[in-house]
Amino acid sequence: MRLLRNHGAEPKYFHSRIGGNFRLDALQAAVLRVKAPHLAGWTEARRRNAGRYRALFAESGLDKTLTMPTEPAGCFHIYNQFVVRGPERDALRAHLTSKQIGTEIYYPVPFHRQECFAPLGADVNAFPHADAAADTSLALPIYGELSEAQQREVVDAIAAFYGTRA
Repeated sequence: MRLLRNHGAEPKYFHSRIGGNFRLDALQAAVLRVKAPHLAGWTEARRRNAGRYRALFAESGLDKTLTMPTEPAGCFHIYNQFVVRGPERDALRAHLTSKQIGTEIYYPVPFHRQECFAPLGADVNAFPHADAAADTSLALPIYGELSEAQQREVVDAIAAFYGTRA
């Protein structure tokens, strides 16, 4: 049951069973009731930081190296994560870690390669875009309290890695 309540993942991001996110208890519900009124402000702060990242990446020329999240017209992104895609993702992550800049690789194994979906018999080579996303995606800090100076530090570190400067 513990495995199933956590998306069937053990270790993190590796799914041997199909599960769900069944971890909300009464205490968490009480905390959410207090936090819910602040949600719009937190979302706006992350959206502001996403816009700033876009500007800083363009300023540094990194918008030609990295693919950033898109927000199609009429859609509203909350930027729970700010995930970029680029070459040498693992080396970039190691570089950022050495600079004490936190990153995350969400979903390093695409669904069609998860053990729990093997019985479906999908051709593991049939989803090249999912494979590419799993191999190149890196989430950068985006929390609402992230300052402009901190974002500049992130972008400068990425620019140093790729050898680009504004």
